[in-house]
Amino acid sequence: MPWLPEHFSAQYVAELTQHRSAPPAAVSFFDGITSGQVDALIASFAGEPELHHPVRGRVRGRDAFARFVATTSAELRAASFDVEDVDLVVTPHRTVEEVVLRYDVGGRRVGLPVAIVTERSDAGLHELRVYFSTWPITGSHANRPPLLQPDETATEPDVVGEYQRALASGDVEATVATFEPGATVREPAGGPYVHRGTQELRALYTSFFSNGGGIPLEHCTVTDDGRACAVEYNVVRWGVTDLPPEAGVAVYVRGASGLLAAARIYDDSNPPLTA
Repeated sequence: MPWLPEHFSAQYVAELTQHRSAPPAAVSFFDGITSGQVDALIASFAGEPELHHPVRGRVRGRDAFARFVATTSAELRAASFDVEDVDLVVTPHRTVEEVVLRYDVGGRRVGLPVAIVTERSDAGLHELRVYFSTWPITGSHANRPPLLQPDETATEPDVVGEYQRALASGDVEATVATFEPGATVREPAGGPYVHRGTQELRALYTSFFSNGGGIPLEHCTVTDDGRACAVEYNVVRWGVTDLPPEAGVAVYVRGASGLLAAARIYDDSNPPLTA
């Protein structure tokens, strides 16, 4: 939820508050983009607006950002869009917002999982990074170059770190053991690509590791509020196959047991898997 509500009109904030018990602490990404108040979006930034988008690429500067907002808002409204809130991870200097964006494309209704990472300080927003897979839209992958460089200090605690080590090693049973019995893993394409329970997760990771090994990721940022942990990363290898580095983010939600209750992935990798 990147946008700062104090920059929007009082009427717009009142409209957002109608279904809430209090005024919003921040305006969600798509509410802001489709608000028609581009000056409020620009004023939310501490400096020049900067946004990284899977299709549009880097959008930097007031004029480019204003064009992006106008184009995106018009396209969404023409496609009868709606937004389902999924989750929100908030730390003092970074926010990760997850939604499912639903809209009409090519005569069908698409449900597109989207994650928005916002870098911010007391002065305002510094950068937004948007992640989604193009698979639900086009039926193909659009491999995305890295947005960030790996950071050796970006390490994950507890069960999230255990999961990452098991994923990198290609150990199916160790990976599945990091999840609660009824946990879910949602692949980037969303929709039918949601796997639930130990049996389905074992089948999923057996498939994932079928190219001769695990999936070691370059870890770039870790955003952890104690309940959920979001990891921005670069995919660089899948099993025995080296891949062009590609940007992604995943969100891991801890359950009451301390194990993972859910994992949601946002990248556009085209994995070299066997049948």
